[in-house]
Amino acid sequence: MTGEILIRYRLLVRFSDCDPLGHVNNATYLTYLEQPRIILWGAQLGFSSRRPAGDRRGEGFILARCEINFRAQAHDGDRLEVRLALTGFGRSTATYEYEIVDLADGHLVVSARTVQVWFDYDASRSVPITEELKGTLSRSPWKDAGGLFDESKRPPASF
Repeated sequence: MTGEILIRYRLLVRFSDCDPLGHVNNATYLTYLEQPRIILWGAQLGFSSRRPAGDRRGEGFILARCEINFRAQAHDGDRLEVRLALTGFGRSTATYEYEIVDLADGHLVVSARTVQVWFDYDASRSVPITEELKGTLSRSPWKDAGGLFDESKRPPASF
C-alpha cells in the first residue's frame, strides 16, 4: 500500500456478513471499505449523512470506481482491520488504497482501491478539489494513535 495510513478501523465479522459457503460475501467488503472512509470524512470534514429537510445538499464525494482483490477468506468471528491511505488527487478526484488484514495472524485478506469524485449535489456535477481541501483530506485525525480509530470514542449520532 502506498501513502500514509489515515485510519485503521477494526471490525468483527458477523454471521450475517457471510454467505452460504461460510466466508464473507464479496459484496460485504464494499461496506467494510466504506465505514472507515465515512468515519474519516466525518472527522476531517464534519461530514454527516443527516441534514435538515429542505437544505442545500452542497458538495461531497461520490464513489466513481472500486477495485477489490480478494487474497484470502474471512469467516464469522474473525477480527479484521481495514487500513485506508490516500494515494493521490486529480482535478476533482481522490484515490484511496485499502488493506484488510486478519488481526489473528496479520495475513492480507483484501487489497482495494477506490476513486471518489468531489461533487456538487445541487448542480449535479463534479467540481475541483481545492488545495485547502486536499490538505485537510491528507491529514489523519488519529495520527498520534498510528491511525487507529477507537469506536468507543465515536460521538453519538445526532438526529
